[in-house]
Amino acid sequence: MSGRALFDKIELQLVRVLHTVISERSVSRAALRLHTSQPAVSAQLRRLRELTGDALLVRGAGGMTPTATALELLAPAATLLREAETLFGERQRAGRGAGFEPATARLSFRLAASDYLDPLFLPELVAHLQRLAPGVQLDLQPLSAEYDYRASLARGEVDLVIGNWLEPPEELHLGRLLSDEVVCLVAEDHPLAKARSISVERWLDCQHLAPMPLSPGQPGVIDQHLARQGLSRQIAVRSAHFGQLPEMVARSLLVLTTGRLFCSRYLDRLPVRIVRCPVSFPPMAYYQLWHERSHGHAALRWLREQVREVARTLVARAPASARVKA
Repeated sequence: MSGRALFDKIELQLVRVLHTVISERSVSRAALRLHTSQPAVSAQLRRLRELTGDALLVRGAGGMTPTATALELLAPAATLLREAETLFGERQRAGRGAGFEPATARLSFRLAASDYLDPLFLPELVAHLQRLAPGVQLDLQPLSAEYDYRASLARGEVDLVIGNWLEPPEELHLGRLLSDEVVCLVAEDHPLAKARSISVERWLDCQHLAPMPLSPGQPGVIDQHLARQGLSRQIAVRSAHFGQLPEMVARSLLVLTTGRLFCSRYLDRLPVRIVRCPVSFPPMAYYQLWHERSHGHAALRWLREQVREVARTLVARAPASARVKA
């Protein structure tokens, strides 16, 4: 069969199946994501194998594994699906008009977010969007040093990025969500919890706990500021699991230095205390960032408004001792 004849046999749904099956590495999980049956996906996978001349998925020690050819096809398939969405998708119809209707919308929003802001933030945002736009799918991508959020925003792979930076990238649009005081979280029996005053030298000499930085090759915002003051602390543990750091603090003599709002959520759950940080830090600022390509999109403007509203709500509900500036 000629290349043109093969090309004529490919429809967009087949490309979607290809991308989903390779991404999920499972026919059954792909069927769930595609809202179809496992036999239907299996039949389409057989067609894809005939068209590509490759097995695409093979059995491995940990389950199904994509072949080298399948991995090469993943990025082109993703690009094709994004371009099709640009041409025909509801996201584009929602973006072109001013009359975006969240209650009846059937589209997806893609967010990359750090969990530094507040352990309640993402659950609250999900609940808020579910109430206002029950037909919207929300895809949440964690931020990490390995994830190039600037490139993903530029390529349209993600709609919005939420996190904190000392100096956010200048090429992106920025919406401030809140500013938070930098404090220290320690165990109730930590010597700093009992001290009347804490010197900078004593704080620096403690064993510190820190999250993994969000920017490749750069320290986190706390250590960036310390370096500018000619100071450095002793970091005993770095962890990508920010939500688990308070539990680590409660079980050790480690010191976690971060925003008061985050720390305050654990005071009633764990044997921990908030103490003043002896180093003078600027307020920890949290932002939502987006690219020019989505700046005028009606549905995404609506999404940014909801993110801002959820941040305001959480600030208003915070205990007086943890109140931050919106």
